[in-house]
Amino acid sequence: MYSLKDITVIINTFNSEDQIYSCLDSINRSVSVIIIENSANNNFKRKIESQYSNVYCELANKNLGYGKGNNLGLSMVKTRFALILNPDAQLKNDTLDKFLISAENMRDFAIIGPGIQEAKDTLEKKYNQKDIIETDNVKGFAMFLNLQQFKEIGFFDENFFIYFEEIDLCRRLRSKNKKIYLDHKILIDHIGGSSHNQEINNEMELSRNWHWMWSSFYYHKKHQGFIYAFFKMFLKLISSILRMIYYSLNYNRTKKKIYYHRFSGLINSIFGKSSWYRPKL
Repeated sequence: MYSLKDITVIINTFNSEDQIYSCLDSINRSVSVIIIENSANNNFKRKIESQYSNVYCELANKNLGYGKGNNLGLSMVKTRFALILNPDAQLKNDTLDKFLISAENMRDFAIIGPGIQEAKDTLEKKYNQKDIIETDNVKGFAMFLNLQQFKEIGFFDENFFIYFEEIDLCRRLRSKNKKIYLDHKILIDHIGGSSHNQEINNEMELSRNWHWMWSSFYYHKKHQGFIYAFFKMFLKLISSILRMIYYSLNYNRTKKKIYYHRFSGLINSIFGKSSWYRPKL
């Protein structure tokens, strides 16, 4: 039988003080937790480690992003399983136990995700009363990984900074006939879009728009080629240009900046540039 000692929780953080304590309080203190903090904030590290004896905080000293940050955490894991968890997610009292039950029942799994993947989902609509279903991908806010299943393909593609990393990972797993499941008995509260402190919302919004466009094109190019990706994203390219012009004429600087960042992210991806943009804090 598996136990809680078989799990390590990995939390990738970036200016997440407003959320991280509720997240950590929801995790059983007998479970090891690795935080990858995407800064050089020694005060954050000292405070977290002094309050939670089961937590180790690794300072990345720079903003690695979702994929690279989680890869760093995964490289430190010594247990059989790892739960990748966003800092704005909170476990139920029985969440980890239910992950272990599912792991016992489906020993060939690569990833198990919680039942509700989106706030708009309902269990009745999505699962039709089935306990567990096989799926092609899961959301990245909570992913329970069977680490032995990743030896062949590795973990996240670090070319992605944010967005599409988990979809790309799941696609690579499915190409090797690995099993991905959603278990509706497993519930995790996830706020969504709130993994950082509120005072940096505006800059994070620009970053999200830049990287959404960059990652969208890169993902489609990686799996289906440049031509497919270009035509898939062409209307979004035209839309971002037209909206930049429109909001310039209306003197709406906020909206203009958002669509400029969408245009910039897509153009950089089309021309093969790396996902270089970082929030200006």
